[in-house]
Amino acid sequence: MKKHIPNSLTCCNLLSGCVATYFAFQGAYTAAFIAVVVGAVFDFFDGFVARLLHVASPIGKELDSLADDITFGLAPATVVFSMMGELLRVETLPEGFPLTGSPVLTYVPFVAFLIAAFSALRLAKFNLDERQSTTFIGLPTPANALFWCSLAVVLDRTGWLSGEPWLVAVMIVGVFLSCWLMVAEVPMFALKFKHYGIRGNEVRYSFLVCAVVLLGLFQMTAFPIVIILYVLTSLLTNKVGTGIVRSE
Repeated sequence: MKKHIPNSLTCCNLLSGCVATYFAFQGAYTAAFIAVVVGAVFDFFDGFVARLLHVASPIGKELDSLADDITFGLAPATVVFSMMGELLRVETLPEGFPLTGSPVLTYVPFVAFLIAAFSALRLAKFNLDERQSTTFIGLPTPANALFWCSLAVVLDRTGWLSGEPWLVAVMIVGVFLSCWLMVAEVPMFALKFKHYGIRGNEVRYSFLVCAVVLLGLFQMTAFPIVIILYVLTSLLTNKVGTGIVRSE
């Protein structure tokens, strides 16, 4: 019986991703973000429980990747698709906007689904890459999903999704950048502690403190900033060659 517990949690992750995708199509970005966060919680505990109960299995690994691509690939892709669709609605486009009325604008939002494809590639690489037991190579799919979903909430609440069609160009660049980051050979630290001492965990503790402070000050608005901070911290750490990214 206990061998089915981790897979049940993984299925809950997958279901959360389906719910998030539904809300994303409806433009209910806060609900979509919450569903992705719930999925991330299930994603954490399925592996934790599998190790705790010593019931890890090949089918669990495959199911986990499938669930992750739904929750952290398809759901954020749909969020971005919906945002672009809102920004490019004909009735809200300013006079003289390029290609107004052209069918080309109808297909532009489909660029967002590259996120789902590259998330699948990222997850497949992760399953085969033995270097990623304590660190990540490339941007983790949950981080990418949380960035886009929280950004949608912020833009929606601040009114930026109404009458700002130029944001579509920024989003397209962001989609290409995030897709590249997910599959790039760029080491990024993981919040996995082999011990809880300061030495060897300086980057992790510094990042956590900054994240807590930002979330305390800016609440929801801080989520995209925290993900950007995570990427920049990883890049800076590798640039200066401190070696702190690797667990000791």
